[in-house]
Amino acid sequence: MGICSYTPMGYIGGMKAKPQVTTHEETLRRLRRIAGQVQGIQRMIEEKQYCIDIVTQIQAARSALRAVELQILKKHMDHCVRDAFASGSPAEADRKMDELLRVMKKPY
Repeated sequence: MGICSYTPMGYIGGMKAKPQVTTHEETLRRLRRIAGQVQGIQRMIEEKQYCIDIVTQIQAARSALRAVELQILKKHMDHCVRDAFASGSPAEADRKMDELLRVMKKPY
């Protein structure tokens, strides 16, 4: 399962009061920033910093990843799922709904 092949507009940020359109490159920048956060956590552990400070940074990184996940999921729903329903093919719509349910049921 991957990103559908027709997301020319990028990903939609839907967590703010006013949704913001983001491109794939902006999403990649966010992921690079998160990777930097994780590297910072690694350094904190290597430097034996205070445990609660480390846990706080882990929570921040998880939250940032969740935000990216929700952006991608919203984009998928706005385009791939909507297009499947608009196609008039019940089988295609069912496949997209099953796909969404499988992803949403996965435990963390």
